[in-house]
Amino acid sequence: MDPILEVVDLQKKYGGQTALAGIGFSVSPGEIISVLGPSGCGKSTLLQLIAGLQQPDGGEIRLRGETVSSGSRFVPPEKRRINMVFQDYALWPHMTVYDNISYGLKRKKNSAADIKEKVSELLAMLHLESFAQRLPAQLSGGQQQRVAIARALATEPDLLLLDEPLSNLDMRLRIEMRTEMSYLFRRLGTTVFHVTHDPEEAFAMADRLVMMRNGAIDQIDRPHACYRLPATPSAASLLGAGNRLEGESMFEEGVPALQIGSTIVRGASPVVWNNRMKQAEALFRPDAASWETAIGAEADEVAAAAESSANSPFNRIAARVVHSSFEGNRWRVLAEGAPGRRLALFHHEPLASGTTGHLVVPVADTFLYPLPG
Repeated sequence: MDPILEVVDLQKKYGGQTALAGIGFSVSPGEIISVLGPSGCGKSTLLQLIAGLQQPDGGEIRLRGETVSSGSRFVPPEKRRINMVFQDYALWPHMTVYDNISYGLKRKKNSAADIKEKVSELLAMLHLESFAQRLPAQLSGGQQQRVAIARALATEPDLLLLDEPLSNLDMRLRIEMRTEMSYLFRRLGTTVFHVTHDPEEAFAMADRLVMMRNGAIDQIDRPHACYRLPATPSAASLLGAGNRLEGESMFEEGVPALQIGSTIVRGASPVVWNNRMKQAEALFRPDAASWETAIGAEADEVAAAAESSANSPFNRIAARVVHSSFEGNRWRVLAEGAPGRRLALFHHEPLASGTTGHLVVPVADTFLYPLPG
C-alpha cells in the first residue's frame, strides 16, 4: 500500500541553528505516528513543514505521492487535504459547536442535508449532542478538544495533524482523552501524525514512535520495541530510564557489561559491543528496580555471590537509602549507589534513611551504551 506521507531528507535552519538535519520516514494509510522528543528537538518544526505553514531549506514532503514541498515546489496548506488540531484548539469563539464543526463542510459547499448528517454523526461519536448550540466559552477543556477533533475530521482529510493536543488538560482528562482518541482514530481508519513530549500519551496512541533529538531521529519503531530497547541514551532517558551509572566497558560471559569498582552491571545494548570501547554507561528505570535490605553478614555473602554470578538474570547494586517520598500508591525511594550517584526506585512502603542494601534490577531492563572516547 502506498504511503500517505513521505518525508525525504528534510532540512530546516533558523539562522545558524539547525532545526532539522535531513530526516526521513513514511506514514502508511490508517497509521498513527507519534513524534516524541524534548522541547527544541525539532518536532514542532517538522509538524509545521508538513502542514505547509513553513517551507523547508532542503528535502521533500510528499502526500499521496505528490510533492507538496521541495526546493522547486510548494503547495499551500489549504490545498494539501490536511487538517490540524492545535494546542489551544483554535475554535471560532462566536460560533456554536455545530457551526464550528460544519464550517469546513460549508466552505466545500456540501449540501445542507449532507452537512446535517455528517455533523450529527460526529456529535454522537464524540458525545457532544447536548452541546451543539453552546459557544466554546461555555465548554470545558475536554469538550473543546473534542469539538476541535470533530471539526478536523468533518472534511475527511488524508492526514490529521495533532500538535500537543492534550497539553492544556488536567491529568485525569489527559488519560481519558488519549484513550478515546486512540479508539476513535482506529475506528475511523484515520491517518494521524501526532506530536507530543509525553511518552505515556505516545504509547497510548501510536502504532509507531518517531523519537527525535537535536533535529535528528534517534529511533523509529513500535512503542513496545522502543520501550524494551531504546536506541540511544537520550531515548532511554526520555522513556523513563533516569537512573545512570558509569564504568569500564567489558564482557561478562559474552554479555555486554560495565564494571564499577567491584560491581559488574550487565545489560542489553542496541550497539555492537567490542573490546575497543573503554567507558560505558548503564541506564534503568526506577520501576524496574526492587530493594533488598542487607541483614547481617550472611545476607551480604549471598548478595555478593549473586553479584558475581554471570548466570544471574539480575544486577545487584549496593546502595544506602537517603530519602523516601509518598506518591499515592507507592513510595519513591532515593538511594546513593556510589559517592554522589543517586538512584531512584519504587517501593510499597517507606525505607528509613541510612538503610543499606541492594537495588535489584533485571539484566533485561538495564540498557548499556558506550561513552565517547
